[in-house]
Amino acid sequence: MDKQKVIQYADQNTSQIQYLIQQKVKFWTSEVLFSSYWWFALSLSVIPWLIWWIFRNKRSTDRLFYAGLFVMCISLILDVLGDQLGFWYYRFNLIPVLPTYFPWDCTLMPVTIMFMLQIKPRTNPFIKAIIFAIVSSYIGEPIFKWMEVYVQSNWKYSYSVPIQIIIYLIAHYLSKRNKFDELV
Repeated sequence: MDKQKVIQYADQNTSQIQYLIQQKVKFWTSEVLFSSYWWFALSLSVIPWLIWWIFRNKRSTDRLFYAGLFVMCISLILDVLGDQLGFWYYRFNLIPVLPTYFPWDCTLMPVTIMFMLQIKPRTNPFIKAIIFAIVSSYIGEPIFKWMEVYVQSNWKYSYSVPIQIIIYLIAHYLSKRNKFDELV
């Protein structure tokens, strides 16, 4: 394919994507915004953070938040990939232009892991990772599917388990880092 055909194809593709996003925003504005699903998503985005802020280990706030930020970033990236590759999608987004379920990626995953990191910190991280993975994959995902927020296309709950284990273990590793030099 020559350069002009590639440019034309890329421009047409982008134009179609932009049109579909505009249609999604129109639908979201008229049907989702301020619906019970939207309020639920907003609550899930705010309340867990408030609970964490109150009950966090105050001496470990920075360390926990560092691990939580990693979880948030990797969750967002993987969720976008899964959506774009057609493994799943979400019907009732908090923010219409994000293909991810914001409360899951930016609140439920990081806050849950941050709490697990601070509770019984000497417990074997592999045990905690397995518990986290099983609960999020076999309880969390099915609840959102039952609520008709989350739709699986080419995905099984079991596929999430090893990914969730790895995410937890990396967050655990990051939470134990202490080699930060003072900024000068």
